[in-house]
Amino acid sequence: MKTHTSGVLDFSTYRTGSLKQRQEFVGQLDDAFRNDGFVRLINHGVDKDKVKMCFAWSAQFFSLPADVKMLAPHPPGASPHRGYSAIGAEKITQDVFDRSNLMELRQTPDMKESFESGHVSDERQPNIWLPEEQLPGFRAFMEDFYCECSLVVHSVLDALSTALCLPVHYFQSKHSHDTFQLRLLHYPSVSRKLLNEAKISRIGAHSDFGSLTLLFQDSSGGLEVESMQSTGNFQPVHPIGEIGDVLVVNLGDLMERWTNGRWKAVVHRVMGPAVDQRTEIIASDEYPARYSIPFFAGPNEDVVVEPLPGCWSMSNPKKFTPITAGVYTQKRADTSY
Repeated sequence: MKTHTSGVLDFSTYRTGSLKQRQEFVGQLDDAFRNDGFVRLINHGVDKDKVKMCFAWSAQFFSLPADVKMLAPHPPGASPHRGYSAIGAEKITQDVFDRSNLMELRQTPDMKESFESGHVSDERQPNIWLPEEQLPGFRAFMEDFYCECSLVVHSVLDALSTALCLPVHYFQSKHSHDTFQLRLLHYPSVSRKLLNEAKISRIGAHSDFGSLTLLFQDSSGGLEVESMQSTGNFQPVHPIGEIGDVLVVNLGDLMERWTNGRWKAVVHRVMGPAVDQRTEIIASDEYPARYSIPFFAGPNEDVVVEPLPGCWSMSNPKKFTPITAGVYTQKRADTSY
């Protein structure tokens, strides 16, 4: 399997660089999202030590007994999307909305567990935490890490606005409520045979719902993205450097709608690590466990998303009808639980 060779961009050249460096950066960013659907950022602005600490907290949380983790249960249904979801509770799909079809897809469970949290003042989706005595310090750290990631989201949104020749804070203004989602994900070790034969899955092929996603992954691998040039051709996105060195950024459905398809919401999935990445597991019957930390950003619920001026013309007409961010996101989310 071919490895995805998308380049690595230095985000500090946008955050603190000269006007020329900023222009060069957003040009490269535009090229990456048009051709690859995602980008890797170094010097991204999230403290590397805090990223490592977040992975450590994640491992501690998921190692707790099941009955303890269920003291912070994800409610039935998709909203509020907060708290702990056990293995098999959520099933990620793409463009499937019929309930009978969804139930059929659920026969192949997603072998993952997750914990979701959001902004401390989000009354629409209030956080659901463990009792403090069960994992002291966990809540405080996650609330702080949320803020770290949120700041980077707003910086990336400014870069995206600049790339489209919009006012620099255009996209920031559409995300002013800061109602984002920090997710901890644990994929336990799984049978190579069952995963390769599609008897089980980790996360199936899908695009993200919102505007953009930040992703930190551990060293185990398994993330794959669909080629923008060849539908159905998935390529591994191998981890680079130490944990926290590199931030993967991909765009979601709503950004694709805003840009009228100029930037696409890349379809991605999690499988077993590619053989050329983890040669030591070739003889093993199991793929190793994997941890990742995505941070999902979407617009304010009442924002109407439709193709922006400059992204459509008489020769390139609008491909998407207007829809509010809240309605679209809920429609996609409702298929997961």
